[in-house]
Amino acid sequence: MNRTRKRSGAAIVELAVCLPTILLLVCASIECCSMMFLQQSLTVCSYEGTRQAIKFDATNSKVTTACNDLLTNRRVKYGTVTLVPADVSSVPRGNTITVQVTAPCAANSWMPYWFFRNRNVVAKSTMVKE
Repeated sequence: MNRTRKRSGAAIVELAVCLPTILLLVCASIECCSMMFLQQSLTVCSYEGTRQAIKFDATNSKVTTACNDLLTNRRVKYGTVTLVPADVSSVPRGNTITVQVTAPCAANSWMPYWFFRNRNVVAKSTMVKE
């Protein structure tokens, strides 16, 4: 009986030492996957926004509406859309249009702000106007 008590005490000490490390690794993995999903969401949003912007009858409102709808559907918070040049309707055919979408990591994080504090995720797409 004395031997099982010693082993039980060792198991408790091992758990106390290893559990915080395991929990930290699990939380970090979840947070990294969340940020990869955020990056992919912004990439899709910038691509689809650029596809809207290169159309012949494109307007800034159509582009930003398309991007904001995707951001809402993917539950991205505080995403901002930037168009270069600023007015897509005045871009002549054959010139490039860039759509950049940015979102803060802190607002889109599942965990407390340890891992990706004060950072933004940015996605950018460039295409030639039709």
